[in-house]
Amino acid sequence: MSELIKVDFEDGIQIITINRPDARNAINLEAAQAMAAALDELDARDDVRIGVLTGSNNTFSSGMDLKAFAASGERPLIPGRGFAGLNEAPPRKPLIAAVEGYALAGGFEMALACDLIVAARNASFGLPEVKRGLVAGSGGMLRLPRRLPYHVAMEIILTGDMFAAERAHAHGLVNRLTEPGQALDGALDLARAIVRNGPLAVQTAKRIVAEATDWEQAGMFDRQRPLIAHIFTSADAKEGATAFAQKREPVWQGK
Repeated sequence: MSELIKVDFEDGIQIITINRPDARNAINLEAAQAMAAALDELDARDDVRIGVLTGSNNTFSSGMDLKAFAASGERPLIPGRGFAGLNEAPPRKPLIAAVEGYALAGGFEMALACDLIVAARNASFGLPEVKRGLVAGSGGMLRLPRRLPYHVAMEIILTGDMFAAERAHAHGLVNRLTEPGQALDGALDLARAIVRNGPLAVQTAKRIVAEATDWEQAGMFDRQRPLIAHIFTSADAKEGATAFAQKREPVWQGK
């Protein structure tokens, strides 16, 4: 795997680190390809329950590598997966963004493609594409208005100005705030809380929540029913009930 994306494992958690500190962790095509490979590994490994995405050197990501784009027109897009191999096809398993410093442009859009966000108090988000004659076409214009009030989202998208982590937290965009330098630790604490739960249930819950935003209310339970039926007949469901009755921690099988 490319050195531009570092992958580590800890207690069922995959830690993916964007490792281009000299470029403020901007994503080029090589990094996007390596990111796609890391996410494939996240979904493929039975011993890994959840991923955490972060950046090296106290910066999350400044987005697309504009120098590479200006020099050759290179765009870090993976067919069928979009920017960074993530934004158009997030992994089946949950992914947490751990944000220090800046999450800008495609970097912010990567955070939006994650299921949860933990950020340092002094971190900043932003979609500055309009300042460069571009638009936030990797999820910013699509996801942000679903996560924030309309006028707040429009302010961020149309001005291109910075959006402080504390303000993002106040609006519910950020799950947890940490002290500077502690975002990864905070994300790992959150990941461990999720890892303790049934993996089959967690993955199914993520799928339902992600897909149900497009369901009509009249038929939403009919659409949900076949997607959750396997949960109630699973070995994990039996184990969860048995462990509760026996007052012990469950031993999940993921099936």
